[in-house]
Amino acid sequence: MIDIRPAATDDVPAMVDLHTRVAAEGVWIGTESPVDSDRFTRLFTEAIQSDDQLRLLAVDGERVVGNLGLNPTSAGVLYLGMTIDADYRRQGVGTAMMVAATEWARAQHGIHKVELEVWPHNAAGIALYRKVGFAIEGRRRRHFRRRNGELWDAILMALVLDDSSPGSPHPDQAGLEPGPPG
Repeated sequence: MIDIRPAATDDVPAMVDLHTRVAAEGVWIGTESPVDSDRFTRLFTEAIQSDDQLRLLAVDGERVVGNLGLNPTSAGVLYLGMTIDADYRRQGVGTAMMVAATEWARAQHGIHKVELEVWPHNAAGIALYRKVGFAIEGRRRRHFRRRNGELWDAILMALVLDDSSPGSPHPDQAGLEPGPPG
């Protein structure tokens, strides 16, 4: 039975271990091997101790099999990052963590949007995010340089939590669609 719960500081070594294992796969998250364990120990600890961030874990018994973070990026916007153990993917762990995270975000005063980036080759991740209400907002072309020199695109997705506040009163200008210059 998988439990979804907030992370505690004594979970940090298991969180770093999971992050290191997923990074070693080289295809799912931005972090690449070798992972700076001290840096991630500090980042995870600070996130757990913060009042404006969320760290959720998926736990199977004593084993941490999923880690999801919501971190503020700008006023009212949270950035979502997630790792799931390879043995637990496509079993509902990601969905359970995403549902819990979006419920938490909706309950926070002043949060109007949750955003994330996902590699274009991560079809399962994109499907999961769409399933819980995220929409594609754009693409960062050749944005992330990998250690081997490759430049990877990233898909930008977001879940808008506030549809009732007024939007910009200014009309979009024709011809300003994202894409190559020309």
